[in-house]
Amino acid sequence: MNCFDYFFENTHDLNKELIVGNLESSSYQFVYKASIRLAGYLNKTVGRGKNIPLISPNSHFFIVAYLGILKSGNICIPLNPEIEQANFNYILDVTGAKIGFFSGTVLKKLEIPVDIISESNLSGIVTNQWPEEEIVSNFDGSQTAEIIFTSGSTATPKGVVLSHSNIISNADSIIQYLHLDENDRMLVVLPFFYCYGLSLLHTHLRVGGQLVLNNNFIFLTSTVKNLKDHQCTGFAGVPSHFQLLLRKIDLFRNSEFPSLRYVTQAGGKLHDTFIEEFIQLFPHVQFFVMYGQTEATARLSYLPPEKLKDKLGSLGKGIPGVELRVVDSRGNRVKPGKTGEIIAKGGNIMSGYFNDPEETAKVLRDGWLHTGDLARTDEDGYIYHVARKKEMIKVNGQRVSPKEIEGVIDMLPGVIDCSVDAVEDEFSTVAIRANIIISEEIHNLTEEDVQKFCATQLSKHKIPAIINLKRNISLSATGKKL
Repeated sequence: MNCFDYFFENTHDLNKELIVGNLESSSYQFVYKASIRLAGYLNKTVGRGKNIPLISPNSHFFIVAYLGILKSGNICIPLNPEIEQANFNYILDVTGAKIGFFSGTVLKKLEIPVDIISESNLSGIVTNQWPEEEIVSNFDGSQTAEIIFTSGSTATPKGVVLSHSNIISNADSIIQYLHLDENDRMLVVLPFFYCYGLSLLHTHLRVGGQLVLNNNFIFLTSTVKNLKDHQCTGFAGVPSHFQLLLRKIDLFRNSEFPSLRYVTQAGGKLHDTFIEEFIQLFPHVQFFVMYGQTEATARLSYLPPEKLKDKLGSLGKGIPGVELRVVDSRGNRVKPGKTGEIIAKGGNIMSGYFNDPEETAKVLRDGWLHTGDLARTDEDGYIYHVARKKEMIKVNGQRVSPKEIEGVIDMLPGVIDCSVDAVEDEFSTVAIRANIIISEEIHNLTEEDVQKFCATQLSKHKIPAIINLKRNISLSATGKKL
């Protein structure tokens, strides 16, 4: 089944808005018809199975272009509007793209050596009736739907190949455990080129929900205003979103959100201090801790809100249809309390990395995705993330998890965020460094204060030797800290 047909199976003729907001609004009927017409145009002009990049902020333009590409049987490559020219050129080269969809802001930034469809072009295309019989109806769900490239800031970008069936499987699971329906209205601050953001689009299309697009999370007051004014029932964020809302401005903490049913958090570990703070402030809001990877379409596990207090710090268990294990280097399950690697199996697992059989073979073995994440389980089978394999720090022969230290420092009043890494000190030995973002209201916190507090909570070898206190946090386009 084409995932486009899955999305609109029960919602294509809904007489309601899909996109709700002050700047843009679009109905289900209009988005469906526009996407169908675009698919017909693409089938007639470029055929099927072609790689087509899409670069745009979250918008009506992005949604119609994305859905039209999927319906046409072509392959969408959603990319960050902030992509560097070199990475963009590399992706065009390896995918052989000849045509793409680009918003006006992107056209001003990049040199684009392929045929361009912009907002104005798209408007002209979808006003014409293209022959729908050209659109594939008897469809193999194992066909590639999209290729999501990982960040190229430290290495050559890797393209995660996801099929139509992968997308359908993951969306079905998420809808089940979040209990989504047509009454849900999600505030979207996550970009759609990010798999977490795309999952919001997929699931709400399927159930007939609505989306409020906010591309300016950096202006925190606009996020609070959107939640209130549009009576949003859901909010999804990465750790920095919750850290900034809770510690950066009092407006969020002092507001009431009677319509807000639930929030979801993924994209990295949000330390327990912030979770406890949130549920104390908003006890009526369900807080879903989640874990996933692009290689798993988006989601691998979740912790039910009713288990949050008993299992605080856990990333939960596998979502419906996904089996998770924590194993040793030989693939055997580790005993509760012991550390191993998380591996996963399910219908949402990628088919591999684009044109990279060697890297694919490293992570897909015997039908299991090897995530590279270290974790332990408790006696009830709940999983607790320890660190990425590459993140563990070795200090004086002892392995240290940065996340443990970060979680302690985050307990200090006024701390918005903490990142712990390792550097060589003046004697060429490994030293632990803590980079701490503090609120502008805090004026008397010193490096010594931090070390003294750590000494009350941590073993001596885990206390950071280097403390950097800063006021501003730098975020990536997905909202993750840099």
